[in-house]
Amino acid sequence: MLNTAADRVALASRRILVAEPSTAESTKKLQRSAAANVVCGFSLAGICLLAFSLRLFSVIKYESVIHEFDPYFNYRVTQFLTKEGFYNLWNWFDDRTWYPLGRVIGGTVYPGLIWTAGIMWNVLHFFNIPIHVQEVCVFTAPLFSAFCALTTYFLAKEVRNQGAGLFAALFAASVPSYISRSVAGSYDNEGVAIFALVLVFFLYVKTINTGSLAWATANALSYFYMVASWGGYSFIINLLPIHCLACIFLGRMNSRLYVAYAPFIILGTIEAASIPVVGFNAVLMSEHFGSFLAFGVLHAAMGMQYIKHILPAKTYNAAKALALSAGVAFMAVVAVLMVGYVMASPTFGWTGRSLSLLDPTYASKYIPIIASVSEHQPPAWNSYFTDVHILVLLAPLGLIACFRPMTDASLFLILYGVTAVYFSGVMVRLMLVLAPATCCLGGIAADQILNTFCKSIRPEEGSGGWVGLIKTWMDGEESAAQSDSVSVDSRPSSSTSSAPSGKRQKSGKNKYKEAATKEAEASPFNAFNLFGGTKDKLPRDVGIIGALFFFGMLVFYVFHCCWVSAEMYSAPSIVLQSRSPQGGVHVFDDFREAYGWLRHNTDEEAKVASWWDYGYQTTAMANRSVIVDNNTWNNTHIATVGRAMASPEHQAWQIYRDLDVKYVLVVFGGFVGYPSDDINKFLWMVRIGGGVFPDIKEPDYLGERGYTIDDKAGKAMLDCIMYKMSYYRFAEAAQMATGRYGFDRVRNTNIGVTDISLKYFEEVYTTEHWMVRIFEVKDQPSRDVQADTSKKAKKTLKRVSPSGKNRTPPVW
Repeated sequence: MLNTAADRVALASRRILVAEPSTAESTKKLQRSAAANVVCGFSLAGICLLAFSLRLFSVIKYESVIHEFDPYFNYRVTQFLTKEGFYNLWNWFDDRTWYPLGRVIGGTVYPGLIWTAGIMWNVLHFFNIPIHVQEVCVFTAPLFSAFCALTTYFLAKEVRNQGAGLFAALFAASVPSYISRSVAGSYDNEGVAIFALVLVFFLYVKTINTGSLAWATANALSYFYMVASWGGYSFIINLLPIHCLACIFLGRMNSRLYVAYAPFIILGTIEAASIPVVGFNAVLMSEHFGSFLAFGVLHAAMGMQYIKHILPAKTYNAAKALALSAGVAFMAVVAVLMVGYVMASPTFGWTGRSLSLLDPTYASKYIPIIASVSEHQPPAWNSYFTDVHILVLLAPLGLIACFRPMTDASLFLILYGVTAVYFSGVMVRLMLVLAPATCCLGGIAADQILNTFCKSIRPEEGSGGWVGLIKTWMDGEESAAQSDSVSVDSRPSSSTSSAPSGKRQKSGKNKYKEAATKEAEASPFNAFNLFGGTKDKLPRDVGIIGALFFFGMLVFYVFHCCWVSAEMYSAPSIVLQSRSPQGGVHVFDDFREAYGWLRHNTDEEAKVASWWDYGYQTTAMANRSVIVDNNTWNNTHIATVGRAMASPEHQAWQIYRDLDVKYVLVVFGGFVGYPSDDINKFLWMVRIGGGVFPDIKEPDYLGERGYTIDDKAGKAMLDCIMYKMSYYRFAEAAQMATGRYGFDRVRNTNIGVTDISLKYFEEVYTTEHWMVRIFEVKDQPSRDVQADTSKKAKKTLKRVSPSGKNRTPPVW
């Protein structure tokens, strides 16, 4: 007994001696990890602050105002929600738009953005913070850009590691393509939808990595928010089936994929159908059929896999042949039914915008109203450098890095990047969808590149990458060396280590990292040492120079993003400014001036006709009924307005009278050089009008040199009401201002007709810089046109040059 007790005491003492260094090592690792997490948390907080601050230039340079055109409709609906409540929003019939048809707001709007701003406004007022709803709308997009940066961090971290996540968050916080639709005042759907898009992708990847049904349910809920926020949800409902099918055919099918995809399709479809603007389109439109196909293929593959495990080989082969025969027959029947259903639709069950993505020439051939929108045009090559900058170089490297190791998560990111590149090349608006993909791929590439340099600088501390190097440096070199010596001396032998601990070391992330290391060492890319190969190290000097150059590129990227945000994407379309040769700043506030005049000087029931671009602004700021607006849901109604603009004066007067129009608003830039005016948009009015009314033919409006406004212009062009309203009494004003009679600064030529008179319309207001002109539709034609014209001319010339001296107006 004594010998046995002594042996036990000796054995316990030896265990204590072995355990003490191991405990010290684990404590040291926990301290390092905690410190690194604190640093990571502060870094993310700084990145979120950067994301929010970069988008405030519009408020600093101009004022807190809603931007562009569509945001004014969202702002108007949000105002209604805060006054009338969420329930009344569903039943709101807006009689101020699309006169005389009107619009049911609850069934035709994506309510996610409006819900978000309304909830934030109610929460603030619940805590007695009296903030105006406009300020909530102005700062919603910058706030959600910070949330998007956080979500991008989690997505890249889930695909690769923490370092890649931090770089991805930094890129997402400042990438210009996302800034373009998320500056303060850009109260549009994309302001919250890009956050929802990345959130859906993160939760999907998280579910694939964990196989958790809880994460799958959260993913379905985030998809509900995405569907409620933006019509771009169709990108998600097509990308996820592509990933699912790719996993099946690449032999990567498992239970985690099933948990990630199957509940998403069932719950997501039900949730999407509950949004009124989507409704049964969630199951009837061709855009969603791919998700159902992948759903069926996944269940068939899982069923075959289950049968294979429970049946003998011969029986399985017979069952497989029977199942394949039955499956082919069933799919043939389904295919015939689907083809019959799809062929019954003139667009084959697709929306016009979706067909434009699949066939870039479709809109220009069949739907000119879609082709007329500038953001639906393909981007120029230089816009990629402007909008994603150094990510143009880093994203392809990150795409290659995702192949080693190839996981379900990295495969998803590869497919996301490839499809986003294609769609961004078709439509410049979809640069927004490309931005998170390039940020994640660029973050992975940046992490790998910096890891390579850090291993060259401190090879003994670079095994954990640059994040591990920071952990070591935070702890100090001396303590790190002691920790390393203790860990080496106290490492237990294979005979004393227990099996359970060995299993724990190979579970979870350690197992993933072990597989990643083996695959990385066997990769042919190590010959170039591009992605942190462990075979060869760069010289120390090369590593230092490379790291400095890399950080210099990051600084250059941040400066570029700041400049783009301040100079390119912060100017609201409602307020413009230009710089004089002397460096002074001149502000053009003609739009609000015109809308203010309409609001205060016209009858509340007056109807205003303009091109559809200005419908939302007119309704929101002038509070007057419009004939068409930016919703563009009724092509015939828009074509009628286009026909009126392209018609001679008497015919246009008859059309406007039939529409009960009292005022006509045109935007003209020839006086100050504003290029986005109605004359430059006029051919689209002709094309859209001619698509419904055959008497409108585009060749009639073209002259000897094509589309011009000089004396060589087409006769129909010189006679149309758009030409007459734009250049009515303009020749004398241009003479007084610039010394050149009838000179158009935008078209850089003299106008073809200078002596323009109006018989059925009367000019009632022209803004300070002639950018907006408002004409009243007369009840009866004028009897003395010449006398009326002479009287108006004197009044206009006095407005142009109040001092009686010639002065050159500022150029936009």
